[in-house]
Amino acid sequence: MSALRLIAGETAFKQIEVQGLQQGMFTQLLAASGGPKWIGIAGLDKYIFSEFFKDRQDPLYMLGASSGAWRLACLGQDNPLAAYERLEHFYINQRYDEVPTREQVTQQVQGVVDGILGDQAGADIIANPIFRDHIIACRARHVNSSQSKVGIAIGLALAAASNSVNRKSIAWHFERILLSHKDAASPFGRLKDLPTKQMALTENNIRQALLATGSIPLLLDPVRDIDGLPKGKYYDGGITDYHFDLPLPKESGLTLYPHFYPHMSPGWFDKSLIWRKARSNYHNALILAPSAEFIASLPYGKIPDREDFKHLDTQSRIDYWQTSVKQSQILADELATIVANGSVMDHLEAW
Repeated sequence: MSALRLIAGETAFKQIEVQGLQQGMFTQLLAASGGPKWIGIAGLDKYIFSEFFKDRQDPLYMLGASSGAWRLACLGQDNPLAAYERLEHFYINQRYDEVPTREQVTQQVQGVVDGILGDQAGADIIANPIFRDHIIACRARHVNSSQSKVGIAIGLALAAASNSVNRKSIAWHFERILLSHKDAASPFGRLKDLPTKQMALTENNIRQALLATGSIPLLLDPVRDIDGLPKGKYYDGGITDYHFDLPLPKESGLTLYPHFYPHMSPGWFDKSLIWRKARSNYHNALILAPSAEFIASLPYGKIPDREDFKHLDTQSRIDYWQTSVKQSQILADELATIVANGSVMDHLEAW
């Protein structure tokens, strides 16, 4: 059984066919929103962060939303593996023994973010000259900036309805904010698929940015008035960019995308729209995704998801998630073997 799928867009396939699989061919790295789903590929992340990109010399532009941004915040630190282990610990060990209030969830998520950032509180991420972090958050507009749950629920319903007709309409309801290194060479600074406001990611706002990008409307409090950004209420970056569908400049290098699915829904409201899946913008991407057989081998036959908080008691959920992390090492071992043996073309699939 092959645990790992390697799926390449047309441009990426041709380049890998000629050059093999080398870390230097990638100039972008994506990490998607999706709550706890990342736990199913944690071992793959840790191999990529600590081994595949070890001793890298050229800039790697990283883009994450929600829990994907938390994962990439680990790679930007001086010790990525230690940071990722903190992410695992603080995220998996959240405890909600009774149905929590929004304030209680917010408090626990603040602990997760503080745990990820560690003693340097994000200063090493901002100073990193190689791994250049970009975080997406969404500023609420109109009724979505309401104080009341009813108002937010109405706003989300309106956003979902208009989005089903035209994805670009999401900009009426939420403004995409890209917090990033101020770097003119960044391919993410030229996004035009949705109106995008690029702002500086700094030591003063990185904690707020990481909280905002994971702040699910109605489940968590918004982050208000992020330092250096327009005043407002900021929510989950997955609203506009759930799995990404970004028209990157043609001169960009390849994109590496460790993902829990072999398919992508552009935004949060696109998850149920089977006709709206990302396609053409992945011509230069290599997607690393677990196979159906690997997923079936996990406890409960699935990768972890947010519903586990509802359907499992706390200790059962923690045990399940920890087991999934351990089993995800299979993905890492398989990729490491492919890299070491130079056997990528025996495993590569066309997108």
